[in-house]
Amino acid sequence: MSTPLHADATTTLQTWSAPDGDQDALRHAYLAFLAARADATERTCAPGHLTASVVVLSPDAERVLLTRHARVRRWLQLGGHVEPEDEGLAAAAGREAREEGGFDVTVDPVPVDLHCHPIVCRGYTDPTRHLDVRFVAVAPEGARERASEESLDLRWFDVDALPDVPAEVATLVARAVQRAGTTGTTSGTSRLDRREV
Repeated sequence: MSTPLHADATTTLQTWSAPDGDQDALRHAYLAFLAARADATERTCAPGHLTASVVVLSPDAERVLLTRHARVRRWLQLGGHVEPEDEGLAAAAGREAREEGGFDVTVDPVPVDLHCHPIVCRGYTDPTRHLDVRFVAVAPEGARERASEESLDLRWFDVDALPDVPAEVATLVARAVQRAGTTGTTSGTSRLDRREV
C-alpha cells in the first residue's frame, strides 16, 4: 500500500519536465522503481531508496551553500534520507537544509535535477543506491549557517568559483542558478515559489 510520501514522490516525478533526455530517462527509472517498491522512500529498502537534496542559493542567486560531507569528504549540496513524517520530497529537502545548514529555506517544489549514486548508508555494510531528487531553495536575508555533525565544513561559495566538487554537483548548481534566473530575482529577493518547509 502506497504511503503519502510514496504518492508525493510518484506525482512529483510524473509531472516533472526533465531538462534533457538523460534526466528524463532517470525520471522513468525512478518511476518504475516506485511502481515496483512500496518501500522505495524508506532507507531500509536494500536495493536503493529515494533521497532528497537541495541547492541553497543566496537571495541574489550569486552564492551557494555547500557542505564538506564528513563521510564522503567532498563538497556537496545539502540533503539526505527522507523520513516517514516528511509531507513530501520538497519538505524532506527543506528539513535536510534546516538540519545541515542551520536555518529554514524557501524550497521550489519542482525538482531541478536527478542523480543516482552508489553508497553505503550509515549503519549498513552493503552498498545500496541513492535515487536523489534535487531541489532549489533560497536562503532568507541574513541567514546564518550552522554546520551539523555530518559536516566537516559549511561555507558559501560564489556560483562561478566553486571548490573542487564532483562534476554532477557543478551541473546541479548551474541548473539551480538557471532556475532562479528563469523565475527572476529582484531587489535581492527571489521569486521562486515561496513555500517554506
